[in-house]
Amino acid sequence: MNRISGPSKALAVCLGLTLCLPARGFAADTTPDAQKVMEDVYRQDTNHDIVMKASFLVFDAQGHSVKKEFIFRRIGSAGDSKMEVVFTAPKEIRGVALLEVNQPGLQELQYIYTPATDRVRGVVAQERSARFIGTDFTFEDIGERGLGDFAYRTIGDSETVDGHKTYKIEATPVDGSRSQYKYVYYWVAQDVPVILFAEMYDAQGQKVRVLHATDLKRESGVWGARHTEMRTVQDGTRTVLTIDSVKFNTKPDEKLFTPQGLAEALGVGK
Repeated sequence: MNRISGPSKALAVCLGLTLCLPARGFAADTTPDAQKVMEDVYRQDTNHDIVMKASFLVFDAQGHSVKKEFIFRRIGSAGDSKMEVVFTAPKEIRGVALLEVNQPGLQELQYIYTPATDRVRGVVAQERSARFIGTDFTFEDIGERGLGDFAYRTIGDSETVDGHKTYKIEATPVDGSRSQYKYVYYWVAQDVPVILFAEMYDAQGQKVRVLHATDLKRESGVWGARHTEMRTVQDGTRTVLTIDSVKFNTKPDEKLFTPQGLAEALGVGK
């Protein structure tokens, strides 16, 4: 990873699952406030839906790795959307799926299907800080955060990440009971509204995870990171999320984005 240069120093944390607006920067003689910067990150695209083929490459503390492939689908807009992640490989987790339903102003709802139990169940609040299917992303990290779920302030505008000058933004949960994090630092590129780097801090103020997004590419006029690494500081483990392909406006059956639809699609009870 390229080190951050400059003075001392993150969905939805931008996981790389979300894409970014067509390239456009801010006026050279102005520094927008943190809310404006994050609005540009969140209001990324106006497509009705997105389908992606992607994978997690999960490294343990000894450097051994396992690849977990999945299909990601989302309909709706940020904060008012439905998304699902369905694993396709390896065979041990094939068919495991996560469904999330987001509504403005409400706690998101998550459901998970596991072939071993052949049922869909709700993800309870205590599980949101747990690793998602053995990766370094937690259930909360995978989920889509609403813009209004956090309060923002700019704490720097001169650091550089991977050749991009950035704004350093501090995000603090409006309702501390809805997040495992006390605060998150985001480094947002000034030339495109993309989160390039993030640090997550737990309730005790300890840094627990670090995110680094790279390989920015443009697809149908939309910029996004094709590689996103999440590192768990204490454990020495890391997970690299790679997006292999992206399609917009494929108009999937919206009935699939319900617990019942997910169950039917994955063969529960068959």
